[in-house]
Order: sequence, then structure tokens, then C-alpha cells
Amino acid sequence: MAQIFTTISDDHSTFIEHQPMFFVATAPEEGRINLSPKGMDTLKVLGPNQIAWLNLTGSGNETASHIGENARMTIMWCSFDSTPMIMRAYGQAKVYHAYDAEFAELSGLWTERHGQRQVFVLEVESLQTSCGFAVPLMDLVAERQVLRDWSDKKGDAGIQEYWRDRNQTTIDGAPTGVLPD
Repeated sequence: MAQIFTTISDDHSTFIEHQPMFFVATAPEEGRINLSPKGMDTLKVLGPNQIAWLNLTGSGNETASHIGENARMTIMWCSFDSTPMIMRAYGQAKVYHAYDAEFAELSGLWTERHGQRQVFVLEVESLQTSCGFAVPLMDLVAERQVLRDWSDKKGDAGIQEYWRDRNQTTIDGAPTGVLPD
């Protein structure tokens, strides 16, 4: 049975830390809803009502644009191991781009890597847990190294060029703010 909480407890935080992937959902006022899978140890619980995640360079940049227009965000975790559970954090997010003053401190929560694009901070308004009985049991084989290798090969200059060419607008044509004006 689903339960709603107003804060992230220590047990919730432990559950979150043990999940190798999570999903982020955002939506603009009009246009496509975005739902993205994430991983690679890019999420941190900062407190009972705050979560931060490091967004790495990828093919799209929908989340940054959506949060600039509409701060609502949902993060979801599914347990694929023997303890079935689904957890969702609902709240309002803020985006910090690589050129923002706060970015250096926030991104310092993780080991520096090429392709760090934004940090999102979610102010959690509510947390919901549900059974997850229909979620399959699966084994994690390994993290993929493809994004890390691609980013390292491109280097900082190549990442900046990629942002200029492919990350400045969403699939709906809205600006993402990835580069300063």
C-alpha cells in the first residue's frame, strides 16, 4: 500500500543510496513531458527535504529547459532486487549551470569528470513509497563506461562544442540555458 511522507528519513535515504539508477520527470507548460533514466552515482540526498543530482552531458537537455519554465520535478527509484519498493520524490527544482557561481560548490559533491553540465537541487515536498510487486527482479552487471569514455575523449573544449551544437534547445525548440547568453 502506498504511503506519503513529508521528509526523507534515514531508511529512505539508505534505500535511495542503494539504487543504481533513478528516473527524472519534468514537463514544460506546453510540449513534451520528459522522463529520463539516470545512473553513474550522480545523486545525493542533502537533507530531509533536499536532493541534488549531477546532470552529465547527453543527447538532449530537456530537464534544464523545463525547470527554467516550470520547476516541478519527480524523481523515481525502483528496487530491482529482493526487496520490492518504488519511491517517488515530488517537489520544486532549481537548475545550476556550469557558469553559475553555485555550480562549483554543488558539483564538488561528486568526483570531477568531463561533461558535468548542470546540478539540479530538488526541494522535496512529499515522498511516496509503494509496493513494487510488479517490478521485475534483475541483476546489475556493471555500470556502462560509454558516456565517461566519450566525455573524456572529447575533453572540455569538445564538450563545449557539443553543447553549442546539440544542447542549446529542446526537441520542442525551447532554450536550455546550457551556455551563458
